[in-house]
Amino acid sequence: MKVLVTGGAGFIGRWVVAKLLKDQHQVWVLDNLANGRNENLTEFMTDSHSFRFQKGDINDPKLLDSLFQNNFDLCFHLAASINVQDSIDDPRTTFTNDTVGTFQVLEKCRQYQVKMVFMSTCMVYDAANDARGISEKHPTKPASPYAGSKIAAENLVLSYYYAYSLPIVIVRPFNTYGPFQKTGGEGGVIAIFIQKKLADHKLSIYGDGTQTRDLLYVEDCADFVVAAGYSKLAEGQILNAGLGQDISINELAALIIKNTDKIEHLPHIHPQSEIRKLLCNYDKARTILNWTPKVSLEEGINKTEEWMIKGVSKGWSYIKI
Repeated sequence: MKVLVTGGAGFIGRWVVAKLLKDQHQVWVLDNLANGRNENLTEFMTDSHSFRFQKGDINDPKLLDSLFQNNFDLCFHLAASINVQDSIDDPRTTFTNDTVGTFQVLEKCRQYQVKMVFMSTCMVYDAANDARGISEKHPTKPASPYAGSKIAAENLVLSYYYAYSLPIVIVRPFNTYGPFQKTGGEGGVIAIFIQKKLADHKLSIYGDGTQTRDLLYVEDCADFVVAAGYSKLAEGQILNAGLGQDISINELAALIIKNTDKIEHLPHIHPQSEIRKLLCNYDKARTILNWTPKVSLEEGINKTEEWMIKGVSKGWSYIKI
């Protein structure tokens, strides 16, 4: 197939691209490099037949029109502003990128009849204490402009399915980690903790650290996202993906550093947008996609640390120790 990946130079996008190329598709990446990095795609650049990179913005209709003339079979729409605090400080930019930008891509998918897989987030959910985990039927709560923009975009994507019969899938991965994740900013708690450990710095935890996260290894996440794109049964559906087990941030820090004296707690920067317990119920993805995660948390942490140590030894500019 011919496949477009917006945001393909980002962390998860890079692994989606790798999976698609492994499956022998032709892949185009559109990324403005605001969050993504050229280095994430370096290994694919030599494949001029199967891989093409276009630097540009999803809010550029002329650029989108030029790209979509390649007659794509499938579009994975991952491009977005993803930082919760940034969305609180500057909601306009997040809304423009995550909601308006999604509209721009949707319109081209409708015009050229291209199936879309839309990357949403577990941050759209309301708090939950259900031992069975958060399923797709769980209530949503826009506790930040980031979550609000994603919920708005989800509804827009669904409307194109019902109004125009455009094939779409909405995916909500839980906290994803692994090689190629940035060691700064939000969302990359494992990458940040490992970076601090390797630098012999204290691990900083916002709040009391009892908040939990369901941590999904990035290759499992990419397999899920791509499987959603391949599946006819998934069309018109919202699908979760996670490990199916949660861990408190305190326990995670202790697992990585193995020395509680190296852990410090700081005041939370946005407690109003915190989800206290994140535990994924991925039964729907298991049923529709026959997908289950393969990498345990301990194995994934080891893989990530090995990759970061290798990056330091090779002097990779994007691994900061």
